[in-house]
Amino acid sequence: MPIGMVPAGTGNGMVKSLLDSAGEICSPSNAILAVIRGHTRSLDVATISQGKTRFFSVLMLAWGLIADIDIESEKYRWMGSARIDFYALQRITYLRHYNGRVSFVPAPGFEEYGEQTIYSGEPSCETRTSQQESLNTQQPGYLGSDVKLENMHWRTISGPFVSIWLHNVPWGSEDVLAAPNAMFSDGYLDLIIVKDIPKLSLLSLLSKMNDGSHVHCPHVMYLKVKAFVLEPGARIDDPMKEGIIDSDGELLARGNVTYKGNVKCSMAYDKLQITVDQGLATLFAPV
Repeated sequence: MPIGMVPAGTGNGMVKSLLDSAGEICSPSNAILAVIRGHTRSLDVATISQGKTRFFSVLMLAWGLIADIDIESEKYRWMGSARIDFYALQRITYLRHYNGRVSFVPAPGFEEYGEQTIYSGEPSCETRTSQQESLNTQQPGYLGSDVKLENMHWRTISGPFVSIWLHNVPWGSEDVLAAPNAMFSDGYLDLIIVKDIPKLSLLSLLSKMNDGSHVHCPHVMYLKVKAFVLEPGARIDDPMKEGIIDSDGELLARGNVTYKGNVKCSMAYDKLQITVDQGLATLFAPV
């Protein structure tokens, strides 16, 4: 069943990506006309898994700087979209670095990133179940890709990290071209990694996100991946504090001493896995 989308949120990254691909302005009227015309296109769907818990994502997953800005800036929602820029300056001034590790199956042509490793098995949420309530997956429904990950060629990169950002489509919001090479149904996610970076360089990097040129920054690793494992850790400056994992603009997991610390999350702040189903969803599109 095709899904029709109208821009009515803060970011509207998916609708922006759809309309921009046809050279159209992101507006409710153009989005509605796309639905009326009836043209469709396929969209990859990412399955985020941890134990028996599944979360399906169509836009992005973030950990580190981008997630902190996206979720923690909610306290300034009264500022409108300006809250993002305002809180981004705060986070750059008091920049956080996180311990952790990422592992991934690179797309052809990106095998030089990271070091060779082996698949360590599907993540389990048994170790930190007190932090979240597992979703009931016994109900009938799609449980995600059954691809044999152990047969793939894995690479790994260790932290500390400033930001980890996975994107399924080019635009993260109406003015952030997060992953300029992302495609709707290529079967891959675009991975943007930022590790050690001076604050002035980071400020310059963020200012270039409106046209996608930030991916050419020497402090950025930009690649495509077929599967991904995130093992989030604590902050370098204060090991008692951890971070936030954000998927499609929603709080997916939070660590110790974080914003919205009393909010129950779908997943624990622990190892999680992401796989991609190529063209699983169908969207109404301009062309």
